[in-house]
Amino acid sequence: MLKSIPACSRGRANLPQNRENKVNFTQYSTEIKDAPASEPLHCEPSPPPQRGDAHQGRGRSFDQLWGLHPGIALLALVIDTMLFGGALATLGAILPLSLAVGVALGFITYRAQKRWYGDDDENALIKAAILTILTVIPTPLPAFLYLSSGALGLVHQLRRKS
Repeated sequence: MLKSIPACSRGRANLPQNRENKVNFTQYSTEIKDAPASEPLHCEPSPPPQRGDAHQGRGRSFDQLWGLHPGIALLALVIDTMLFGGALATLGAILPLSLAVGVALGFITYRAQKRWYGDDDENALIKAAILTILTVIPTPLPAFLYLSSGALGLVHQLRRKS
């Protein structure tokens, strides 16, 4: 007595098992038979692709992955220069203000990268966190990092318009 199994059913729930919990395939034939019309097919839809899929990032260009919007890079340069000058003048007493301004710059960066640059949530958040950390550090050294990212962003914007 052969029971037809729908082609789209998943798992081993419908297959007979022997004592060792191994599936016994020997009693099924290789003939293709149609299921009776009265039996509904129980097919589960495939799950949607996840956002953090490893193949998703491969289609992005280098300037999209590492670039900042040029306006954000310029804003970061201005803010970092003002905060570094203030940290020198106050001998570090301005660090709490520097932290607050860095967090505000991170929020602005997150929103601008999503809206103006076309980043997804995760990439915009990572770039905003990196820029926040670089801004809070009381040295002018991080400027070359976000200025080079701003240059990549400018290349990305020009490539996108043409």
